[in-house]
Amino acid sequence: MSHKTGSTISTGDSLREKEPDTERDSAGKDPKSEPTPEHLHDKTSSQIAWISSLQIFVMFFPGPIVGFMFDNYGPKYLLIAGTFFHVFGLMMTSLCTEYYQFILAQGICSPLGLNCIFNAAVSCLPTWFLKKRGLAYGVTAAGSGLGGVLFPIMASHFIPRIGYAWTMRTFAFIILALLLIAFATVKSRLPPKTRKFELQVFINPFKDMRFSMMTIASFLFFLGLFIPINFLEVEAMANGMSAHLSSYLLSMLNAASILGRIIPGALADKFGPFNLQFFMSFFTGILCLALGLPASGNAAFIVFAVLYGFASGGFVSLAPAQIAKISDIQEIGIRTGVLFSCVSVAGLVGNPIAGALVDGTGFDKVNIFAGVVMIAGGVMFVFTRMVVTGWKLVQIA
Repeated sequence: MSHKTGSTISTGDSLREKEPDTERDSAGKDPKSEPTPEHLHDKTSSQIAWISSLQIFVMFFPGPIVGFMFDNYGPKYLLIAGTFFHVFGLMMTSLCTEYYQFILAQGICSPLGLNCIFNAAVSCLPTWFLKKRGLAYGVTAAGSGLGGVLFPIMASHFIPRIGYAWTMRTFAFIILALLLIAFATVKSRLPPKTRKFELQVFINPFKDMRFSMMTIASFLFFLGLFIPINFLEVEAMANGMSAHLSSYLLSMLNAASILGRIIPGALADKFGPFNLQFFMSFFTGILCLALGLPASGNAAFIVFAVLYGFASGGFVSLAPAQIAKISDIQEIGIRTGVLFSCVSVAGLVGNPIAGALVDGTGFDKVNIFAGVVMIAGGVMFVFTRMVVTGWKLVQIA
């Protein structure tokens, strides 16, 4: 499960780049004496949002190529390449002082490694599980939730003591150790099936109407998914929450997402991943509009963080289970890569759009935008589910 921990670190670091410099100043260090996120304090919310958006894009966009490599050569080469790029990117992030350097190290290099690690691990699961496949995806995806709990808390304690640069290096060494365990344990039950590299391989999945509709639904949902996560701490502090308390919101959210990935995944084995996905999509979007939009006090933001963490966590475990349900087992790697490659575009543009909406106008437009597009994704998931079941209202799917 360590393959998911790193994605949370990268996203978490982007969030912390937007926080005030209270901790660093209290440590009595000159902000210019070593690389710190404070070098980004002259950037707008939209500019900083591009870093986390680029992370999401690069993490998923090369998916079809990585999926093809998995189907042809298995997980080991992907894990080797992924470990190198992810750890190297984190190490380089610790040395960054300029905006473009954060873009290269944290926005491109590190998530490129994550793409290889994520696809290798996720594509191995369906070769081992059938009846409990949803639960297996959920437990695997819960690793990122656990990492999202531990690493932000560790960062808040490490940065004042050892500085931002050595905090990032410490995280990189921890992730390297975890990835060595992943390399020794992640295997596919089936041998790889070699086939020629052809562009048609990446187009064929769209000939399946179920896959095409699922891709559209996932794109809409993904467009709003990360916006509340990336702006939660900033919005809470703008509404009077202390910097110290707000630094724990991300950990609360990720703690709840552990259950949000496992429970829907387990229920999907009984009720079907398509049924669970549309329900969780509506739940997530409604939370943004009903709770995130009017939130103004500490209690409201804490409750929203917990509920949103649980609701949003379902997508990560349910989407691969949906693909596995409608795909031949030899095509799961390619199809998973193609789906996440498409939704990566939504991840790329979602946060900058939200950043543009929040600059000087408050956060109401941000919450409305995120909630509406996720509900639109939920509507498309309903239609996808109906196509999968042959328009039967009551059926496991």
